[in-house]
Amino acid sequence: MAREFAKSLRANMTDAERRLWYRLRAHRLQGIKFKRQIPIGQYVADFARMERKWLVEVDGGQHAESDSDVERTKWLEDRGFRILRFWNNEVVNETDAVLEIILAAVVVAGPSPGAPGGAPPSPRRGEGKEE
Repeated sequence: MAREFAKSLRANMTDAERRLWYRLRAHRLQGIKFKRQIPIGQYVADFARMERKWLVEVDGGQHAESDSDVERTKWLEDRGFRILRFWNNEVVNETDAVLEIILAAVVVAGPSPGAPGGAPPSPRRGEGKEE
């Protein structure tokens, strides 16, 4: 079900999503690979850097603090994803600033702790200490 919905979303992107995708696609943002409208569980993320478990969401007014968005965010974060959210008007009017924020997050901040190449897991009790 999420696959068909993702396919529909790819075919019907908003102006803001189209503008951002033009700048993210084909490794245009410093060679970083992003996917668009990708199913993750029962949800569809607008843009994803799956290797580092970063998601970029472009939202309109309908997303202002809705309960379903809070539930969705929690579900994704519980699975190790980090989420950057931007309003449509930010993407349209301040595209370069949005791209700088995305770049700083996905490159400088590094991967999500649970992602491959992310922070190592905490040592088990009693391990990792020198005696």
